[in-house]
Amino acid sequence: MNEQLIISFKQKLLKGQAVFGPFMKTCDPAFAEAAGYAGMDFAILDMEHGPISVQEMQNNIRAAQIAGILPVVRVPAVTEEAIGKALDIGAAAVEIPQISSAKQAMQAVQLAKFYPQGQRGVCRFVRAAHYSAQPKEEYFGAANKSMIIIQLEGQEAIDNLEEILAVPGIDIVFIGPYDLSQSLGLPGQTTHPAVIGQMEAIVKKSREKGIVVGTFTDSYESMRMWVEAGVQYISYSVDVGIFYEACAWLVRQFNEVSKSF
Repeated sequence: MNEQLIISFKQKLLKGQAVFGPFMKTCDPAFAEAAGYAGMDFAILDMEHGPISVQEMQNNIRAAQIAGILPVVRVPAVTEEAIGKALDIGAAAVEIPQISSAKQAMQAVQLAKFYPQGQRGVCRFVRAAHYSAQPKEEYFGAANKSMIIIQLEGQEAIDNLEEILAVPGIDIVFIGPYDLSQSLGLPGQTTHPAVIGQMEAIVKKSREKGIVVGTFTDSYESMRMWVEAGVQYISYSVDVGIFYEACAWLVRQFNEVSKSF
C-alpha cells in the first residue's frame, strides 16, 4: 500500500506541486484517517514530541494508509532502533530531527535503507513485510523506496549545508523554524527577518541542488509565503492546535449568538 502512496506523492513533487499536511501528536488514529479523507497529502506522526508508543503508532499508520494519506513518522533520534522500528511498522517516510552535519545525514540514510543503499537492520517478520507474507526480494526492493526527510534546525546545520545537501539518498530537507529561531537567539520569532533570511538561503541552495524543501507553518500568511518561495512540503500546524483553533472559533460564534438572547 505504501508503494503506491509514495509514487503518487513523488509525482506531485516532480511536477512542482506543493503537498500539504499536519503534524500529529495524538494517539487516536481517527485524526490521521480524518486528515486523509479531508484530502491532505501526508501526516507527520510525531514520536519526538508526541506521547505515542510504537505499538500505538502502528494503528495511526494503518489509519493513514486506509485513508490514502502518506504516513510520515518523525522519529526521536538518529538511531538504528528509532528509524528501524518506524519503518518496520509501516512508515512510508521517516522524518529525522536535529541533523546538523553530513555525517549525521549519511548515518540516517544508512539506517533507513537496505543494501546496497544502506545497512538497515534486516527482519522480514514485521508489519512492513506483511509479517513475512511478502516475498523477501519484493520486500527489500519496496522498502528502499521509503522516503528520508531530514530536519535542519540550527546554526550548525546552516554552516554545514553544502556538505549535507551533497549526501545521496535525501528526499526532502525540512526547515524547523522554531528551533532555528532559538539557535539564532530569537526563540519563537519565526517571522523575524534574520530567521526568514536564513530560511530563504536554505531554500535557495536546496532547490539549486534539486532537493525538495519543506517547512512548518502555523498561519495562512506564512503558508502562502513559503509556497510562493518554492517550498513544496508544507506542514501546517498540529492536530491538537487545529482542533483548539476550531473549538475557539465555535465558542466565539456561540458567544456572539448568545448575546442576542
